[in-house]
Amino acid sequence: MNFRQATDALLESVTLEDLANAMGISIQAVRQARAAEGSKAHRSPPPDWDGAVIQLAQARAKALSALARQVSRKRWI
Repeated sequence: MNFRQATDALLESVTLEDLANAMGISIQAVRQARAAEGSKAHRSPPPDWDGAVIQLAQARAKALSALARQVSRKRWI
């Protein structure tokens, strides 16, 4: 793994599309649920939204942990 590969992996992020797909809703519905509560655009988040957030956060944590192990192994070779 070189510098570019390692930093590309580090800088990857979860997108609105990823979140929408995990919740089974549209990107627009995610945007509306994230809008300020007093705004006309605000809508309630879908039920069980927290499960999708947990799933995505755990997957991201696992990927970052694997990256750290991979870079750490290379460092000591």
